Amino acid sequence: MIDVRKVDLNSLQVAAKLFNAYRVFYEQPSDLAGAEAFLKARIENKESIIYIAYKGETAVGFTQLYPSFTSVGMQRVWVLNDLFVDSHVRKMGVGEALIEKAKTLGKETGAKWVQLETAVDNVVAQGLYDKTGFKRAEGFYHYSVELE
Repeated sequence: MIDVRKVDLNSLQVAAKLFNAYRVFYEQPSDLAGAEAFLKARIENKESIIYIAYKGETAVGFTQLYPSFTSVGMQRVWVLNDLFVDSHVRKMGVGEALIEKAKTLGKETGAKWVQLETAVDNVVAQGLYDKTGFKRAEGFYHYSVELE
């Protein structure tokens, strides 16, 4: 069974280890102290909601969601920005459990939707998102600009 719990300052170090592993997965240098400081600031400033998935008493995955809004829909939306599952437990329902928790958060807060983005070549994640009810957006382009 997968138990998903909200992160607070008491579970910050556990979350930071997973967050650091997530960043390393995306080819960033390991920085555990930086990961902890970043997550601590998000929690203290109420800028995100973070959940950890446990299999038994072992932390095996996490997700981080950021609040936003839809002006046209005049409602809150949640951006599922980060999702990470330890490679040893992939395909065991951890990702699904984390996504279900994110969807529950959205429903409990009256959100219009939960949104996410993933790389075009991340086929494994796309399968998970399709399986859990996410629909690929059509008719929109996603733009960003890097601010140095």
